Amino acid sequence: MDEFGETKKKVDVGVILDLNSLVGSVANACIPMAISDFYAAHPFRTRLSLHVRSSDDVLAAALQQRVPHSTTQNPFFVRTALDDSSQAKAIAAIIHAYEWHEVVLLYENTEYGSGLIPYLSDEFQRFDIRVSSRFSVSTNYSNLTILKMLNNVMAMQTRVIVVHMTSSLGSKLFFLAKEATMISEGYVWIITDGLSSLLDPMGAEIIGSMQGVLGIRPYIPQSKRLEKFKKKWKRGIHSSSTKLNIYGYWAYDTVWALAKSVEMVPHKSSGVTRRSNRRNASQIPEIRVSAIGRSIRNEIVKKKFKGLSGDFSLVRGQLQSSAFEIINVVDKMEKVIGYWTVENGLTAELGKPVKATYSTSYHELKPPIWPGNTKAKPRGWTIPVVGKKLRIGVPVKPGFDAYLKVNRDPYTDEFIVTGFSYDVFKEALALLPFAVPLEPIPFPIGNDTGSGTYNELLYDVKLQWEI
Repeated sequence: MDEFGETKKKVDVGVILDLNSLVGSVANACIPMAISDFYAAHPFRTRLSLHVRSSDDVLAAALQQRVPHSTTQNPFFVRTALDDSSQAKAIAAIIHAYEWHEVVLLYENTEYGSGLIPYLSDEFQRFDIRVSSRFSVSTNYSNLTILKMLNNVMAMQTRVIVVHMTSSLGSKLFFLAKEATMISEGYVWIITDGLSSLLDPMGAEIIGSMQGVLGIRPYIPQSKRLEKFKKKWKRGIHSSSTKLNIYGYWAYDTVWALAKSVEMVPHKSSGVTRRSNRRNASQIPEIRVSAIGRSIRNEIVKKKFKGLSGDFSLVRGQLQSSAFEIINVVDKMEKVIGYWTVENGLTAELGKPVKATYSTSYHELKPPIWPGNTKAKPRGWTIPVVGKKLRIGVPVKPGFDAYLKVNRDPYTDEFIVTGFSYDVFKEALALLPFAVPLEPIPFPIGNDTGSGTYNELLYDVKLQWEI
């Protein structure tokens, strides 16, 4: 019954949240605020009645596992967060713009972590970007196990690393990466929105270990309504313990969309049907299914309105994003260096008219600060610590030392090659978008015993000679 004495039609809604996570705790705080704000502004005949369960609850977890997390697998699954494919396009566009051709993927060994990988692979293939290695990181890994994995990454030639993890695992990874001196000059770290959207709550120490990191996250347009909500949040009990993030805005907008949809559904048959789980009846109690669920679903996918997070609009059951922010972590702060949009590609500012051409140049972005506190664009690769080397035959002939000369290092016993022709050869190799470690093999040219001809040198190269 409301303040005017009118009886409201109660509509029960189950809510499953990970209350121990940054995402779940913020959503749990924003949802009641959404209920209060919505019904204060809309004197509807219906009212949502929410029943929150933590995902560590046995029943809630079991039910959660029974729901496929895909709008294509289950038409009743509606995603009011962003589709993974949208951020994959933005990440690939950034890597392509900076002319890097190989990447290493580090992703969480969960459904969340692995879900993005197929989309990234597709987008990388479009730009001829090769995934040189991928590492699945368990949330149960010890610090030592993660350090061993990072050492394997360090031994590779690829220096562009894409990280897709939740904040709890990602914060541990970057803290250890800094210990391993991998947040240093020459490295490129790119994080997905799961980390970029939660940097502030992770604290100064963790952000300090991410100096020079690039990240993308959904762009939230500023509005009077959003500013009013932020002020209300700060005045409330949440300001001291929980910090706002985009997941709170999405939860808030989801409640508004659901409340609008429920009001539009006829409630003559608003009861529930009962469906028992015969296989696991002893473990999972009887499941009640809403008789108006299909009608609510059909209404919610049609809803379009201005929410806290921007335009609320679902396409094929998924929230659409108009733009992504590209951020750079500098001095324990997040600096926006540009944006990516489907229409314009990379751009330093939003709000400009749609360009005739799609921008793929990093010059459109503000210059970032890279790991190692440098402004120079990393080349994205280095000579690997281990791996196969390119064996090159070096003709050794007295009298042409300025052109080509071979000496043996008295300490390492390795061959040292100098001279004009070798310098030209190294400059040509430096133009390649990947590292080529060398193993020079001297070949004496002349008439002395043990010497040979240039033709014999070429023949040995052809045979991949065994020396």
